[in-house]
Amino acid sequence: MKKYLILSLAFAFALTTKAQIFLQKTSDGSMLWLNKQCYNTCLVKGMTDKDATLSIAKDELTKYYKGKEVSIRIDPLLNLGEGYMLTDSSIIASSSIGILYGAYDLLRLQETGNLSHLSKTEKPAVNLRILNHWDNLDGSIERGYAGKSIWKWDEIILDKTGEFKNISKDLRNRLITYARSNASIGINGAVLNNVNASPQMMTSEYLHKVKVIADIFRPYGIRVYLSINFASPMALGYTKTADPLDMKVQLWWKKKAKEIYASIPDFGGFLVKANSEGQPGPGDYHRSHADGANMLADALKPFGGIVMWRSFVYGANHKGEDRVKQAVSEFKYQDGKFRDNVILQSKNGPLDFQPREPYAPIFDNIHQTPQIAELQITQEYLGQSKHLVYLAPMWKEFFRFVSPDKLKGIAGVSNIGDNANWCGHPFSQANWYAFGRLAWNPSISSEEIAHEWLIQTYECKDERFTKPVEMMMLTSREACVNYMMPLGLHHIFKFDHHYGPEPDGFKAEYPLEWCPVYYHQADSNGIGFNRSSDGTDAVGQYPEPYRSLYDNLATCPEEYLLWFHHVPWNYRMKSGSTLWEELCMRYNMGVSMVETYRDYWHTSTKEYMKDHITEWEMTDSLLNVQLASAKEWRDVCLKYFQTFSKMNIDE
Repeated sequence: MKKYLILSLAFAFALTTKAQIFLQKTSDGSMLWLNKQCYNTCLVKGMTDKDATLSIAKDELTKYYKGKEVSIRIDPLLNLGEGYMLTDSSIIASSSIGILYGAYDLLRLQETGNLSHLSKTEKPAVNLRILNHWDNLDGSIERGYAGKSIWKWDEIILDKTGEFKNISKDLRNRLITYARSNASIGINGAVLNNVNASPQMMTSEYLHKVKVIADIFRPYGIRVYLSINFASPMALGYTKTADPLDMKVQLWWKKKAKEIYASIPDFGGFLVKANSEGQPGPGDYHRSHADGANMLADALKPFGGIVMWRSFVYGANHKGEDRVKQAVSEFKYQDGKFRDNVILQSKNGPLDFQPREPYAPIFDNIHQTPQIAELQITQEYLGQSKHLVYLAPMWKEFFRFVSPDKLKGIAGVSNIGDNANWCGHPFSQANWYAFGRLAWNPSISSEEIAHEWLIQTYECKDERFTKPVEMMMLTSREACVNYMMPLGLHHIFKFDHHYGPEPDGFKAEYPLEWCPVYYHQADSNGIGFNRSSDGTDAVGQYPEPYRSLYDNLATCPEEYLLWFHHVPWNYRMKSGSTLWEELCMRYNMGVSMVETYRDYWHTSTKEYMKDHITEWEMTDSLLNVQLASAKEWRDVCLKYFQTFSKMNIDE
């Protein structure tokens, strides 16, 4: 047990330097990473008055770039798409949005001190880089931990004919800040509403209001998308069914698509959650997912729209099947049956956004249908907006297994709300930032992204501040895994809200696959879910070499051990410790790391953040909350599992 203490003390020693730098202005986090000193010294030469996007690029550079002159030029023959070529005095692109992205990159490089000998060409790795907002029309946000929805529908005023009349100044300013922030990191789409969608989203009233948002976002290169309730025509009283093969249903969707594109010509398309967790879908009429998706795709096709069809489907048709196998079982044999404007959207792991999962094998089993990877920025299972957990390392782990070349896009379930600082926890902003940067270029390191965000957000380049805080960020996800569910444990959260541990969780009225006891399978012999070839054979959905690697207890990576195997309590780990001793060590290590973060932040950062004192105080307070939660996780889980292991808890 000395190992975790030695590591913790070494880390604490690295974080002891006092701060001596003072910032220039106050902040409540509302400007995110867009904090910049206004210089007004730069002359922007070139085609700056051609369209609204170029005007924004000119304005950003004129205000915030230190250089005396920057030239911009559009050359369609370069075939850069949304990309750009950049030096410290010029931006060349094939489109106006490429110029804007180049302008934001130039400013980012200036803020982080990387302008010397600048010459680079940038192109995004995937075409679709989209935020998924799980916002409801009543202002609530499913899995939202930063206040209410930023879409203040009642502040967008229509006249008696349904046409736009007015929008509140505060809302317009908030939406512009949102658009600027997304454009600065290359995000080019936003799904405005919850995948558990209200049919009301398809009414003319809300579509007119969506148009107002789309018009604000358009110059920033952001297209709007909408989640739809599959049964909308029936729920709204226009048809007696939602059967995708019914001609009246098909006609309704075609008319609705025509209505949408008449007012929003660059509308992106629909995101669909169907026949999952009680949502309606084509399965209600004994139709396939392809039948449902193709009906919508046909309606959108004349206008260039797409259907993003989620593969998060489990339960009804797979009774008794391991839940992590169900997405592949559901969709593998429909591959190739979808229209060419249908994209399958799949979570990064095969279960449900757990702190650690192996990558989802659906990415290896679908070959003809394009796919989007869905990541969760909002920390539903990672301490919500109460815990400092930097998610870039988790997403980088996913991209080790799934190449962007396999993907049409990357979607992120948003963590944005109407709190002053947008994301609840000041450091949760870093996850929004990291999502955008990785969606543009998944090869960027977690370290580089953390460094960029920290410097731009807190305007401090002093390594005595940045290095230790970056270390906090970079180790925080592993700390969270350790104090919650180490060694491949998963889904042992409290019911419904998913905050805090409940390893003994079982409710007879719930499906077993919603109960924590189903996932850890603890008994007197050991712990873990047997997904080997001798168990549910979930390993069989992976290609070689992973199938054999995961199937063998001796070669299975220890971070996935209890995901794939039921392991005896006295099994010898690579460290030489028994499984039980290793569990105790990991839980204690997680708590110790959070204690180190808390102590360092409280004693050694305040002087650096005198003009970000609101954010400093919030982080200081929340680290105490996180530490209490980490201790609860450790104590509850180890005491519960001890009832099976019958071994002493090593402190």
